[in-house]
Amino acid sequence: MKIRGHSAHGARRGAAVLLAIIATIVLAGMAVSMIAVSGARQRESEANSQRLRALYAAEAGVAENIAAQRQGVVQDFGDRQAPIHFSGGAYYSSAVDNGDNTTTVQSFATVDSESVGIEAVILKQGEGPFASALFAGNSGADPLYDLKFGGLGVQADAVNGNVYSGGNIQVGGDSQINGTARADGTISGTATGVTGKALPIPDLTSMDYATHNDFDVGSLFSGATFKSAASLGGKAWQVDEANPAHIFRKNPDDRAGNTSTTVKDDYFLEDPYEAVDNSTIIDPAHGTHITLSGLGGKPGVDGNKKIYYIDGNLWIHNRNIYSFTLFNSGTEGAQATFVVKGNIYFSDNVMYHDKNKDGIAFIAMKDKAVADSGNIYFGDPVFGTLERMDAFMYAENNFLDTNLSATGSATVTVNGNMTAGNQVRINRDFGAQHSKLTVNYDDRLVSGVLSLPGLPSQSGAAPSWSVLSWRKIAAP
Repeated sequence: MKIRGHSAHGARRGAAVLLAIIATIVLAGMAVSMIAVSGARQRESEANSQRLRALYAAEAGVAENIAAQRQGVVQDFGDRQAPIHFSGGAYYSSAVDNGDNTTTVQSFATVDSESVGIEAVILKQGEGPFASALFAGNSGADPLYDLKFGGLGVQADAVNGNVYSGGNIQVGGDSQINGTARADGTISGTATGVTGKALPIPDLTSMDYATHNDFDVGSLFSGATFKSAASLGGKAWQVDEANPAHIFRKNPDDRAGNTSTTVKDDYFLEDPYEAVDNSTIIDPAHGTHITLSGLGGKPGVDGNKKIYYIDGNLWIHNRNIYSFTLFNSGTEGAQATFVVKGNIYFSDNVMYHDKNKDGIAFIAMKDKAVADSGNIYFGDPVFGTLERMDAFMYAENNFLDTNLSATGSATVTVNGNMTAGNQVRINRDFGAQHSKLTVNYDDRLVSGVLSLPGLPSQSGAAPSWSVLSWRKIAAP
């Protein structure tokens, strides 16, 4: 009897069925995986969309705060419990005045389940008299006025900061403006910038310095004595060291050749209670000290961060001294504003002991009774020793030169700024020689790092706003 085995065809059919079942399971698994991946991608896409919408909503909160600050208001908008609805979500923001012309804004927004936080620090800046490295307002409306820069090679002028002219700007030779050049007229030569741009001129009239000052120097000299200070030169009217005006000497007789040409009293910034340093090295360590009363253990009332008003002329000019240093033996910055109803004459160097904390503003006002007033003069009329000025300077009228052709004044560096209500008219070309002018803009006043008393505003100037920092922060 024959025993019959399983058919080969049947075995193959069984294997095919098994493979079909396995394939079906695999395909089903792949389908489930694809559905899961597709769902995850869809959820991720939705989450990204929500985060982006939340980011836009948070930015709207920052923008609303900036708009309010432009109107002079620092305030919060909404809160966590009662946010402001926006674009399918909601936001709330807060603003904190940091007291240094900056405001910190935080804005949080939520769209569905996604939340975003933004923090921005906003800086308020004005077009004030100390907001440019060099400013010439051309208040006389001279259509031919040109603010000129020139020089070749190492003698080329350099302005590191913004420049404004109420007339024209000419930039020639190798000179450079490392900032924005703006002019009401034209800009020609090797520079470009903004033309047809008129900026308002600083306003001194509203300041009424004759009334609003801390120390009227003329009144403080009512008890002065005429005495000798051999190290400083000649005899002059002086006051006691405890008097805030002790940093001045009035009408010294060894400089009669200078003072005889002026109409009003002449005050010289020189401290008879400090040792004289007659070094020719131009740095703060080798300058004769100018020390304010009551500061760093000095006698007298507090003379720091005060307005000194002089109805007369102010000179930084001594025959025995090359440089003066505003000095303080303590840790506090030495700061003062000198307002002069007359002219200011810079013949010697003025420097800060601490460049980060110290500050001086020199303001020259017009006197209606004196034609030659409201000017700041550069240069020693005989020796040409002027090379460096650490100062914020404003001349209601003009900046003018005195003997900048001398060898010692082949270069003049201003660490601060120069603002003229009318014109900067310093003649620095003498034959083949060009006296190099370098202005390194000091932005501490504008940034709020430094605050000097009694600075004039710029009439009609609206403040501008800039973002110092912008970052995402964790949402609560």
